[in-house]
Amino acid sequence: MALSGLARAFINQCQGGFPVTEARPFARLADELGSDEGSVLGLVRSLLDAGQLSRFGPIYDASRLGGGQTLAALSAPADRFADIAAQVNALPAVAHNYRREHALNMWFVIAAPTPDGVDTALREISKVTGLQVYNFPKQHEFYLGLWLALDEQGVVDTVPVPLAYQPQHAPHTMDAVDYRIVAATQAGLPLVEEPVVELAAQLGLMPEELATRLQTMLDCGAIRRIGAVPNHYRLGLRGNGMTVWDVPDDMAIELGERVGALDFVSHSYLRPRYPGVWPYNLFAMVHGRGRDEVSAKAERVAAILGPHCRAHDVLFSSEVLKKTGLRLAA
Repeated sequence: MALSGLARAFINQCQGGFPVTEARPFARLADELGSDEGSVLGLVRSLLDAGQLSRFGPIYDASRLGGGQTLAALSAPADRFADIAAQVNALPAVAHNYRREHALNMWFVIAAPTPDGVDTALREISKVTGLQVYNFPKQHEFYLGLWLALDEQGVVDTVPVPLAYQPQHAPHTMDAVDYRIVAATQAGLPLVEEPVVELAAQLGLMPEELATRLQTMLDCGAIRRIGAVPNHYRLGLRGNGMTVWDVPDDMAIELGERVGALDFVSHSYLRPRYPGVWPYNLFAMVHGRGRDEVSAKAERVAAILGPHCRAHDVLFSSEVLKKTGLRLAA
């Protein structure tokens, strides 16, 4: 489905910074877009129905919610792949799961309400599948932020996140009410004229208290941003490559910072190696309209790393097995 000018402007502008704590946030957004409140609400609903948005609402940071998160992988035999994917996806802690072209062919993100919950989920996956699960927790974060930009022809690309993620306060100590708010909003906000009023009624809170709590979570970084979460595949970014690099440990931070600063890298981390199985310690996620574009971007990373790169690979995703976003509370 071709996107209207309003839809393109909405996606370009509204992947963060949604003023949810204001009385009529969609009305303010409509003013900025040169539209009206009803049209913008209808647009968000239609983009969600078409699958061009995955959701509209807060993006939470598991670590600042007091929870745990990790990337993990396993090697699923071809004749059992579908069954193993179903077993992995059945765990609520599994937020994303991708098939990638490598001996380790199933890569998934686990998020849990507590750090111990991550280990529990990893053990459960190993138990039900009978396979070794490799845990790749982040040891250092260089960059995280996938923001899409659509031009007048609807051609999509990635750009650096224009809203800097810089928590203003130390991590907030979450209480039971905060976790109820997370549970009510992690799949998306109510698409109504006054979402805070609607949510407050559902939660048995006063709107003022709910607005204050949401703002506190924004200020401390428990919420990274609030807005549209585009489905990059549906919008045209069909190339997805997890580029991985073996760089010297004593240079990993310096090199990782340089890679994370590239405008086309959406995620970049330092993660552990597994000798004899996995030699790579620097991960950088790259998206493109196709594999050729991703490969060209990977060559730019290689040029930056130069002789310090001892080996590298690009693990293309060939199938999205699960993509629900984080589910940190029941």
